[in-house]
Amino acid sequence: MARLLGYHVAQAAVVVYGRFEQHIHKPFDLRKVEFSLLMLLLANGPLTPSQLARTLTLGAPTLSMLLDRLQARTLLRRERNPRDGRSQHIVLTPKGRRLAQASADAAGPMERELQQRLTPAEHAMLIELLARVAGQRPAR
Repeated sequence: MARLLGYHVAQAAVVVYGRFEQHIHKPFDLRKVEFSLLMLLLANGPLTPSQLARTLTLGAPTLSMLLDRLQARTLLRRERNPRDGRSQHIVLTPKGRRLAQASADAAGPMERELQQRLTPAEHAMLIELLARVAGQRPAR
């Protein structure tokens, strides 16, 4: 098992998910995918459903249910695209922006807890290697 990548990723995931549960899920009632979606909207402003689905690697039906759930909590709304009335943008509501910012602030201590066992160089290398395993290029 010592050489199995999947085993080590799963072991690390248990730790990461435990910290997420403590810092984000319980205090803000957000699932991982909901938190990720709110962070995308907070960082980028309005996005189309297709942009969100592609970034979060979700199918359209799954994304639609996720958006419905967050819209029911009045955290976001769907607006017509001003450039193309046939498509929509997903926009944070004021309540959604406050929750997204508060949960982003809470993620800072969580990240520091997770990084404390790594040097800055090890952290950068881990991000790069995990992005490569996931088939993505890390942001620079």
